[in-house]
Amino acid sequence: MRKKTYAELYDERPTLQELAVLPRTPIIGILENIRSMQNIGAAFRTADALRLSALYLSGYSATPPRDEIDKTALGSTESVPWRHFADGPSAVKAARKEGFQILVAEQAIDAVNVFQVVISEPVAVVFGNEVWGVSEEVVAMADRIVEIPMLGLKQSLNVSVSFGVALYGMINANPFLQVRPLTVKVKHLDFER
Repeated sequence: MRKKTYAELYDERPTLQELAVLPRTPIIGILENIRSMQNIGAAFRTADALRLSALYLSGYSATPPRDEIDKTALGSTESVPWRHFADGPSAVKAARKEGFQILVAEQAIDAVNVFQVVISEPVAVVFGNEVWGVSEEVVAMADRIVEIPMLGLKQSLNVSVSFGVALYGMINANPFLQVRPLTVKVKHLDFER
């Protein structure tokens, strides 16, 4: 066994133009009032890795271009469709109008384990502020609430970690959400070896 070289990884990834026509995972990630721009950048990077339909930023969540976001996004702000909304409820209303069921990632009564939730239609998943979580107003708008099980002393994960764990878990457990990865090797003429 060996690690792939950068050239091998580069050859496997699509260009922005190729990415624009590939099918996207039927998930919108919604970030509500995220205070850390590094967390926003990390969410962009995960959204790119999962080829999400879009990332909706809301409230006082910062928006690109910002050096603090780019530090962790590593260019993924260019590959992920995104929009900003004045507040979380506005983002949720827009996603619902586009035909997405609303899930909230939060610790709540009657929450469904994120690794066991059954999904058969496009979903928008809301992740909230690092301290206060998702607003009560958005929780009240949810079709369902999903929760990541916590087994230790601390009862939460960093929001960017939760974003990755929850979305990868839901995709893994639900064939409806799975898009085929790019299987064609792409040669880029602009890369010198």
